[in-house]
Amino acid sequence: MRNRIFLVLVLPLLLGSSSVSQYLFPTDCSDVYTTGRKVSGVYTIFPTGGAPVQVYCDMGCEEGQAKDGRWTVIQRRMDGSVNFYRPWEQYRKGFGNKYGEYWLGLENLYQLTRKRKYELRVDLQDFVGVKVYALYSSFSVESEVDGYRLHLGAFTDGGAGNSMEANNGQKFSTFDKDQDTHETVNCAKSYLGGFWYSNCHHANPNGVYLWGKDGTHYAIGNVWLHWKGYDYGLKFISMKIRPV
Repeated sequence: MRNRIFLVLVLPLLLGSSSVSQYLFPTDCSDVYTTGRKVSGVYTIFPTGGAPVQVYCDMGCEEGQAKDGRWTVIQRRMDGSVNFYRPWEQYRKGFGNKYGEYWLGLENLYQLTRKRKYELRVDLQDFVGVKVYALYSSFSVESEVDGYRLHLGAFTDGGAGNSMEANNGQKFSTFDKDQDTHETVNCAKSYLGGFWYSNCHHANPNGVYLWGKDGTHYAIGNVWLHWKGYDYGLKFISMKIRPV
């Protein structure tokens, strides 16, 4: 009986404290890391403060090598197991397997980036094991009312080249919701993906998984123009964000 009374009196105070609230209801993987959970894997976060969302957290351990951690992975391609040619509603909510390939969801991205300032890192790998990256000093997404418009900060080249430069300031497009700037073409439908297309793309992370070089399908793959061109589908692409 005494224990019950103690919980009734103390629990609201504990939940009101920032450290306990952060542990029980982390906003992103940085919060998860801060509370001592530092192993990369799938965790539950609360981007809106309400509904739970599962996400893969890159905490900085890869192949036994220590590196920067605290990253919330918002997109990942690694084996072609998930179809990314999907309608607006699924891109809005998110889809896929958090242990493998997935898209976190545009609404979750909006809820995350309206509260904190984030940086974006895009990790790329080809089929012979070469790894490069692109880093953007800020990353934010506006609300659905404005088409989940993308904003990117200053670019730092980790060998990949700036293939997302043209995406800055663009609304998100899918085959059933054309918001790109091309006058005649629906870029999402033409290049079989969903992204912040402009006129149309230099990067297509959510395109068809092509398993390397494919000379017969121009620019429809999960390509990054400034590194491998339009006819090489990458083995691995990961987009991840972290508070700055």
